[in-house]
Amino acid sequence: MEIIINSVHFNADKKLLDFVNKKVGKLDTFFDGIISAEITLKLLKPETVRNKISEVKLSIPVNGYLFAKKQADTFEEATDLAVDAIRKQLGKYKDKLKSK
Repeated sequence: MEIIINSVHFNADKKLLDFVNKKVGKLDTFFDGIISAEITLKLLKPETVRNKISEVKLSIPVNGYLFAKKQADTFEEATDLAVDAIRKQLGKYKDKLKSK
C-alpha cells in the first residue's frame, strides 16, 4: 500500500510522519486490497483548542474509496480517531463483499 501524507499550514516533523505511517500501515492487516492511503493533516487557524484535523482517504478496489475526518487536540489523537473510523468502514466493506 502506498501512503501519501500532506500537511497543510505547517511542516510535519519526522516523529509525526512515522506515527502516521505506522498507524495507517496497520490497516493492511484488516483488508488486503487497499491500493493507497492519502492522509491530510491540517492545522486550523487561529490557534484554538481542538484545532488539528486528520483526514484519511483509502483507495480500495470496486467501490472507490473510504474517507474519515477527525478533529482533536493533537495530530496523533486525530489520526487515531480517523484510523478507528476507517477500520469500522473496512469491516462493513468486507461484510458487504462476502454477502455478494
